[in-house]
Amino acid sequence: QVQLVESGGGLVQAGGSLRLSCAASGRTFIRYDMGWFRQAPGKEREFVAAISRSDGRTYYANSVKGRFTISRDNAKNTYLQMNSLKPEDTAVYYCAATRRDYSTLESGYDYWGQGTQVTVSS
Repeated sequence: QVQLVESGGGLVQAGGSLRLSCAASGRTFIRYDMGWFRQAPGKEREFVAAISRSDGRTYYANSVKGRFTISRDNAKNTYLQMNSLKPEDTAVYYCAATRRDYSTLESGYDYWGQGTQVTVSS
């Protein structure tokens, strides 16, 4: 069982940066691939980024590639560094964990955090 808690969201101007954190509980964090998703008002939740537990490989949605960076440490934390933010990045951001290989699909994840709001003003 893994519990996930996101933090670091807030209000930022377009072009600015934010760093989201996801803290995981449980002793088996190292066995999970991690992902970030987001959901904007009136839209479906969408994949943002993922990172492998085995070799640290990363994967990004085209909309954030080159601007966002996912990383993880050995202290059960996963991060999403977001640079050059745009108003269309406004959403609730969720981290998620999976025992399987990382996926771009919601159904590929077993555990979810409660989300953190990111608002980018123009």
